[in-house]
Amino acid sequence: MKRIRLRFDDLQIEFTARDRALSQVSEWADRGTGNPVVIFGPEGCGKSAFLLQATAMLKEMGYDVFYLHPLDKIFEAEIEEIDVKRAFLDFVQRAAAEDALGRVAWAVFDFVREGLKRRKRKVAVIADDVFQAIGLNRAAIYVKGLLNMIEHPFYNYEKMVVLVATSEGLTRYEIGRHRWAYILPMWNMNREEFEQLYQKIPGPKPSLEEAWKLTGGNPYMLQELYRKQWNADDTVTGIIEVKSLRDFIFALTKEERAWLIEALDDPDTLYTRERLPLLHKLVEINLAVSSMYSRIPNLWIDIPPPEKDLELGIGKYASWQTPLHREAIRRILMKV
Repeated sequence: MKRIRLRFDDLQIEFTARDRALSQVSEWADRGTGNPVVIFGPEGCGKSAFLLQATAMLKEMGYDVFYLHPLDKIFEAEIEEIDVKRAFLDFVQRAAAEDALGRVAWAVFDFVREGLKRRKRKVAVIADDVFQAIGLNRAAIYVKGLLNMIEHPFYNYEKMVVLVATSEGLTRYEIGRHRWAYILPMWNMNREEFEQLYQKIPGPKPSLEEAWKLTGGNPYMLQELYRKQWNADDTVTGIIEVKSLRDFIFALTKEERAWLIEALDDPDTLYTRERLPLLHKLVEINLAVSSMYSRIPNLWIDIPPPEKDLELGIGKYASWQTPLHREAIRRILMKV
């Protein structure tokens, strides 16, 4: 299997590790997914990179692949019939001109149907962050459409794989109300995988231990540190500004701030009836993850996190997305 190369700031780095996740893709390719697979996890944990590698894998395995990433304005149709591919790309071009790329997410149903009308085939739909493009309130309906495409096709197919990724912390609650998808979490890289990525970055850099304790294995935060010349203070400041954390903290009550201080040491302290609304606020702005799945490997994409690692901010039931996210909250709380 060919490993794709991905941009890492000014570098091009080969897709690294995630061997178990890629074996899962191979298993899905052999039998189809049955239901759409909705993947969620911390921002920057590598969901988009994984989907790109999965796309390349499925192409190698003889799948016709529709790849959608509306936020990055990237759309691909790897399909034998040139006229179907051209029609898809023309549709994308028109939607882009009208600033309506969300339409492409809905139109993919028609293009898959048109391809299957020509011949029976293996087909995959890979969708990255489409919910932001179509509106979060329509996420569940979209997933239902994907399920209908699998269960009730107009034309028969050989096998079908449908993978959807989202960084929207609360999206999965709406989708999870229905039995329309397999909802699987993906976590940051484990220590061994993270070291493989770390070693591919040239030049002077902090020790592996320091990089690990700052990022918790999150490849995007490693890239941010590299981009900011390994300045952790600047990286934390960036999180504070992008997420408007001052406004967030100042809007909390005195009691909520006290709860948040406790959660810096153990995020599971937010997992009580009266504190859950605060945890959900943190999830909504992608600072934390709630309802951490049991660490049963089959319930996760790739390798699950440890049962608990308070040094990295990982609890049994809730977790900070990365130690740097936790530090951003700590920094603002110290000034209140």
